[in-house]
Amino acid sequence: MPPPPASPRGFARYAWAVLALNVAVVLWGAVVRATGSGAGCGSNWPLCNGEVIPTSPTVHKLIEFTHRAMTGADLAMVALLVAWAFRAFPKRHPARTGAILSAVFLISEALIGAGLVLFGQVGSNASASRAGWLSGHLLNTLTLLAVVALTAWWGMGNPPVRLRGGAALLAGVSLLAVALLGISGVIAALGDTLFPAPSLATGLAMDFDPAASFWLRLRLLHPPIAAAVSLWLTVYALWSIARRSELRPRAFLMLGLVGAQILAGVTNLLLLAPVWMQIVHLLLADLVWISLVILCAAALIPPVIQPRGSAAMYSPA
Repeated sequence: MPPPPASPRGFARYAWAVLALNVAVVLWGAVVRATGSGAGCGSNWPLCNGEVIPTSPTVHKLIEFTHRAMTGADLAMVALLVAWAFRAFPKRHPARTGAILSAVFLISEALIGAGLVLFGQVGSNASASRAGWLSGHLLNTLTLLAVVALTAWWGMGNPPVRLRGGAALLAGVSLLAVALLGISGVIAALGDTLFPAPSLATGLAMDFDPAASFWLRLRLLHPPIAAAVSLWLTVYALWSIARRSELRPRAFLMLGLVGAQILAGVTNLLLLAPVWMQIVHLLLADLVWISLVILCAAALIPPVIQPRGSAAMYSPA
């Protein structure tokens, strides 16, 4: 198998920067949700209360408008990413595919965000339909982060992945498990926002109250799901190392982030979910997801059969 074509270093660096911007947009979106600023621009989209640039802005209006402005900058950067990928790489190169998918899922991300505003799924809305909207939004966000991360990874010269066999099945299970954990996390976070508690004891009493809102009942599912997924990720990381020793650094990085995420989750619970701690918790969740995506991709690179004594033609970057 010939080595993959060399790729410009500048493209890979730019793609990682685009990924960093998308993470920042996700984190600011959490600020919008945690502060109840989703309706800060009223029911207008993409205008803010009918204005391109809001006048006489309130705090909530500024928070929501900043999120929309960041999304606009993100659209421009992803458009450049697509153009650069088509100029830098040949036909059928995975970096081209990743860049196109990044644009597709960023557009769907913006449309889902618009739907949240236009259909009133923001602010103090505690309806069951909001859970569905948030779940769809979260799945799209995770997919967007995954394809941008893979675009950068492929831009570094890594070959395409092979989606078959037991390795692909285990990678898929791992990704689905973390996606499920993310859905339970976003529902728990909104439950913290909609039904704040003055103390941990009061919060637990609210959760176990027979008359509690379904948001509080769903919030109870997040800790056991987090424990189960963390255990599975540990098993998957150890299996990956046993199968291919060169995956050790990536596997240990992911496990370190999982440990930090568990610690942040406990701290978030004990502090009654202040906004800053919710952002830290979400940042670690995004980093766990990205590290898992890259670990899965590296584990799915087809093995290279090489003559004895020759150097490896490529290794997971």
